[in-house]
Amino acid sequence: MLTALIWISMMGLAICRPSVNHLENESAEVRSEAIKRLLEVFGMEDPPAALVRGHKQPPQYMLDLYNTIADVDGVTKDPTLLEGNTVRSFFDKLHSDQIEFLFNMSTVAKSEKILTAELHLFKLRPQASLTFNRHHFCQVSVYQVLDSSKKNVSQGKKLLSSRLVPIHSSGWEVFTITQAVRSWMSDEGSNLGLLVSVKTLAGLQMDLKTVLFASGRNHHHSKQPMLVLFTDDGRRAASLKITHKGSDDSRARPRLPFPSLPLSAAARRSARSIDYDESGEKMPCQRLPLYVDFEEIGWSGWIVSPRGYNAYHCKGSCPFPLGQNMRPTNHATVQSIINALKLTKGIETPCCVPDKLFSINLLYFDDDENVVLKQYDDMVAGSCGCH
Repeated sequence: MLTALIWISMMGLAICRPSVNHLENESAEVRSEAIKRLLEVFGMEDPPAALVRGHKQPPQYMLDLYNTIADVDGVTKDPTLLEGNTVRSFFDKLHSDQIEFLFNMSTVAKSEKILTAELHLFKLRPQASLTFNRHHFCQVSVYQVLDSSKKNVSQGKKLLSSRLVPIHSSGWEVFTITQAVRSWMSDEGSNLGLLVSVKTLAGLQMDLKTVLFASGRNHHHSKQPMLVLFTDDGRRAASLKITHKGSDDSRARPRLPFPSLPLSAAARRSARSIDYDESGEKMPCQRLPLYVDFEEIGWSGWIVSPRGYNAYHCKGSCPFPLGQNMRPTNHATVQSIINALKLTKGIETPCCVPDKLFSINLLYFDDDENVVLKQYDDMVAGSCGCH
């Protein structure tokens, strides 16, 4: 009888204790859900396919632009530097011997607002035998192709941009083509590409050996023709600035969907002891590090910069009386007083939360191997306060 009871007890313990496989599956499910929510924060359904990074380099223009608007951790230096929140670079898909270009814009959502589109062409230095050309300037014109069968006549193309370019110069030339890209976005089938003509000031066609632009087929990848597109996807998050009711800034705008996962029992216990340091002493509200490592998440294969960033988090108590160093709101001060005087049951002390948030910038390859620079609001806790 005793043996039977022991056997039943042992079986009960075995049934109640979760198996290693069950815990691993649960952990995998939580990780999968967390990654899914994090992708939502970055406006993606699935992560782009990882690239063999040694075979693909981002355009120098995109690297320079990223370094201009972001610090080493990706945090925005000045929110006014970038119009909109997305910049994409597209490489030519045509690789023609003529000065013709075709760019695949299918990765741009129709809901995005087109702000500016530019054609970047690298002008090569003329050959030594042609440097004594009597012309010093040429007229470079960019056309939108309207009819592939009539692109050599005026009815088959539309002028987008035209200007004088020094014949003996070398380097990047940029032409605005916003009008064409907007028409392509409204009608994808109208994207028949771009055509560039080079003429003398008298309107005569120039020898392409005299004025030569780098192509994607015969020249280094760093000099490839490129379309750069500035857009805004409408996902600007609401700011945490304190504003007066009725002011323009007080109108609600959509927020980024930050992850909201159920806490484990251990995490709930940790949350209850959040106001205490290792020695058991209460610590005041303060900002502490919280590093997000993209390599650990498994995103290093498609993210160019940054490799990770410090999101920071707020931790600590908001005891009465609240000092100005705790950056309390008037509401938090009143709540703290009510809690201290115990005037109303169930009123807790104010919470230590971010009171200023900064945006970060991501430079990455999308599924079509285009390089994208995207700005995400409210990603870094700039400072903490009692609210």
